[in-house]
Amino acid sequence: MRNASVLLPLAVACPLLAATVLAVLGRLLPRTATDVLATACAAAQLGLVGWLAWASGSGGRTVTWLGGWTPVHGRSVGIVLAADGLGLGLAVLVAALVLAALGYSWRYFDEPERAGGHGGGFPALVLLFEAGATGFALTGDLFNAFVFFELMGVAGYALTGYRVEEPRPLQGALAFAVTGSLAGYLALLGVALLYARTGELAFARIGQELARHPADTLVAVAGALVACAMLVKAAAVPFHFWLPDAHAEAPTPVCVLLSGVMVELGLYGLLRVYTDVFSGPGGIPPYVLRGTLLATGAVTALTGALLCWQQRHLKRLLAFSTVGHMGLFLCGAGLLSPEGTAGTALYVAGHAGAKGALFCLTGILLDRHSSVDEHGLRGRAKDMPVVGALFAAGGLALAGLPPFGTGLGKSVVEHAAEERPWLLVLFVLVPAVTAGAVLRAAARVFAGAGTRPHQRHSGAETTGAGEEPEVSGPRRVVPPTMPAVAALLLAACLAVGLLPPLWRRAAVAATAFTDRAGYTAVVTGAAPAVPPGPAPDVSWTTTGVALGLLSAALAAALAAGALWGPALSGRLAHGVRRCADAVDRTLVLAVRRQHSGHVGDYVAWLIAGLTALTAVFTLWG
Repeated sequence: MRNASVLLPLAVACPLLAATVLAVLGRLLPRTATDVLATACAAAQLGLVGWLAWASGSGGRTVTWLGGWTPVHGRSVGIVLAADGLGLGLAVLVAALVLAALGYSWRYFDEPERAGGHGGGFPALVLLFEAGATGFALTGDLFNAFVFFELMGVAGYALTGYRVEEPRPLQGALAFAVTGSLAGYLALLGVALLYARTGELAFARIGQELARHPADTLVAVAGALVACAMLVKAAAVPFHFWLPDAHAEAPTPVCVLLSGVMVELGLYGLLRVYTDVFSGPGGIPPYVLRGTLLATGAVTALTGALLCWQQRHLKRLLAFSTVGHMGLFLCGAGLLSPEGTAGTALYVAGHAGAKGALFCLTGILLDRHSSVDEHGLRGRAKDMPVVGALFAAGGLALAGLPPFGTGLGKSVVEHAAEERPWLLVLFVLVPAVTAGAVLRAAARVFAGAGTRPHQRHSGAETTGAGEEPEVSGPRRVVPPTMPAVAALLLAACLAVGLLPPLWRRAAVAATAFTDRAGYTAVVTGAAPAVPPGPAPDVSWTTTGVALGLLSAALAAALAAGALWGPALSGRLAHGVRRCADAVDRTLVLAVRRQHSGHVGDYVAWLIAGLTALTAVFTLWG
């Protein structure tokens, strides 16, 4: 534990230093040397955070006051890193996906490759993103959480608009940057209010000071500001509009990071701040956050599933699938129980592997055909059976098919939510719809299955045809690293569902994460608190397996209906098509039109969401 506390700051410093070296030396090195150096740095970072996670133990906590500035007479002015099992697990996930993104991007971009090298700019930005994400996962200080929040965001904006010579990536990056920056300002305002009230910045110390006074409007408003900022990063409805725009235009390796860890870090930040700052006396009652997360999660899940099903632009389809699954993560975390938290953590890990693989495979289609239009690609990828099989496997993983890790996380959350039957319906329906859209695309693109789709285009739909290739030229031989990374990510998703030691670590880590008293005692150096209760039993359940199989079967049925349903005749088929068209012309079109691409509209929705959160926290609390 002592060695772990000494090395903990290196988890943030190493990627920062590596990014600096790449930015300086990248222009002097050949492209291959830059890629090798960046990948080696990412692998070393994965080894470091992996060792820290192992050395700290799933239920232990590693605390470091930087520069030795420990609290004096109960007051703190130093910066604290406080890593527990869940935070370190998230840091490992960040490092693994950064390594995958850098490995996938070898020989990937066309213009830099022709110029003899990318100047180290792209891998330097990826490592800068990693530094911000890792610091955010490990910090125990509210102001530095904001700093890492912004560092991660700025790197994400630059990566989204990396192809700066094209207008569409700039538009996606602009929407992302404006909404993300506003979220940062809200977070900073919330931090300022809490500092004015308590004179403290460490999570544990703020929580202690708030517990000395009854809750009031200032605390509720500060909580609403911080919660809104985190929900923007988490892409929860109605703060999600930046996500499909950013995913549609960002380079494929960047999409792996945005969907795999960035939105999940928003949820982690919300839970971390609530648990350690607001969950005690003088804070926000648990029923307020529980109701907020369950309601927001349900709306987010249904909205994401609805819009995912309607997409033909494959990157937008996967982006809205992320929105739908984020809604499920919000519901799982909103249970505010160790079992719900453990299940959500496993679900996040499995989803990161499956979604990262699907984005990598979509990048291969963009590489070969300069298109991500499901309709335009019909049957054109028949010469890539391995890629097609991996794409279909990724779709089944999204459905929660056992034994994928997504299925295990889904099963654990369903068991934790057994007293809320409506959540069980949601956890079956949303994965089925999002996975059905992926399976429909896989069958249509890689097998030419189904009838020829009816070509219709409304102003609210993006087709994905005529995309600029991200590679040196369409129809080139696909580098083996691209499908290999996708296969490894899917294998990682499978491993999450097959390794009982990982399940036990997740259960113990979730129990420690929800133990506010224990966290406060360790960070402040107070007397040890009462040990937390026993960790929940996290494993496959018969009901969970059955519901996972049901979701996968529904996904396959929905995909088959979309592919061959238009060719069916008869009164029943005609009635189903009429109902589907009526829903498409009313509900779906109305929701689509909100995704206008205009930043002003997105800001208006952000303000509306902030107003609603503030009203709930001040009036309901």
